[in-house]
Amino acid sequence: MRKLARTSLVYMIVGLVFGVYYREFTKFTDFTGETQLSVLHTHTLVLGTLFFLVVLLLEKNFGLSRQKHFNKFYLFFNLGLVVTLGMLLLHGTLTVLGYPDSAAISGIAGLGHILLTIGLGFFFNSLLKALPQN
Repeated sequence: MRKLARTSLVYMIVGLVFGVYYREFTKFTDFTGETQLSVLHTHTLVLGTLFFLVVLLLEKNFGLSRQKHFNKFYLFFNLGLVVTLGMLLLHGTLTVLGYPDSAAISGIAGLGHILLTIGLGFFFNSLLKALPQN
């Protein structure tokens, strides 16, 4: 359970840093347009911090980590989230700096979303198997 709490804590810290980065970087560059950086902070806090707090509660009540696919969920979800957040950061930073959109960034972000989806599949498999059979 501590692993889940620490994971949530790390995402909280990273999410807050991303929020400061967005505010200060756009202020420093006098950027006023739309950028992926504007959603980076909230994506990190919701998909990282809040989601893992919910998983922690489910772990406490139903013992999710005892399920066969729980470690696969943890690995795929975190890997997918890190890739997705990294591409949001890169794309948003390049937008603020005036670079055009890149198909490569979109493709890698798509891979991050695929990893997230696989992780969610393993999560729901673990959750459904951990719940009582009533």
